[in-house]
Amino acid sequence: MRLLTTSVLISFCLYLPVLAESYQVTDITWQIEDEAFAGKLVYPSNTDGDLPGLLMIPNWMGPTDQSLEKAKRVAGDRYIVLMADLYGTEVRPANPSEASQAAGFLRGDTDLMRKRGEAALEALLNVDESIPLDRERIGAIGFCFGGGAILELARSGAQLDGLVGFHGNLLSPTLGSDAGQTKGKILILHGAADPAVTLDEVHAFSEIMAETEVDWEVIIYSGAVHSFTNPHADNPGRSEYHPDVARRAFEAMDRFFDRVWSD
Repeated sequence: MRLLTTSVLISFCLYLPVLAESYQVTDITWQIEDEAFAGKLVYPSNTDGDLPGLLMIPNWMGPTDQSLEKAKRVAGDRYIVLMADLYGTEVRPANPSEASQAAGFLRGDTDLMRKRGEAALEALLNVDESIPLDRERIGAIGFCFGGGAILELARSGAQLDGLVGFHGNLLSPTLGSDAGQTKGKILILHGAADPAVTLDEVHAFSEIMAETEVDWEVIIYSGAVHSFTNPHADNPGRSEYHPDVARRAFEAMDRFFDRVWSD
């Protein structure tokens, strides 16, 4: 796995008390120039050898206790997950209005979003040697805003083996010109009734991806709307938790990475 070359300073903190005995949770901080970023590294306490790493970009609320719980669910006993920060430590949305503003700022500056994604990926690749990370197996996942962010990272040519987007943004102003730069395989997990990212957008994404040589697939779940993996989503018909679809989607993620790392 080639390390990225962005100028990033990495610092590591001592292990913190964890919320569940089966996981280790470590604060990870990094900088881009004079701006500080902070995420959390999550992995099972008892590991048998090195584990693959996943860069996880949360939804538009950024790094929160809820996204930490999501990182633990993803990690299970299979992965080391870095719950990443794309906003910087000075930006922590307190409500959807603030989250919309923070996410909109990055969506409006693709280069900046990619730069921050690259820095977070480098922070994962540069974790302390005591962490049982297999640097030859690195992927990325994202939820909602984070789903779009990992696709932008991939389109920058980042060295990722595979990417999974959960109910995430799919389109980009530069999609037609740089979709083919994606080096890893892609899995998109989408709700058929999602009003935030419509099936028309899914079709537009698919048409462009079909012109590339990227290995990609889309799974569409009937009856699911936006944020179907989020237990706290409670806006019926628009943003709503769907436990059965969430379970199936996480299982699809595991099967996908099994394939990615067995090829």
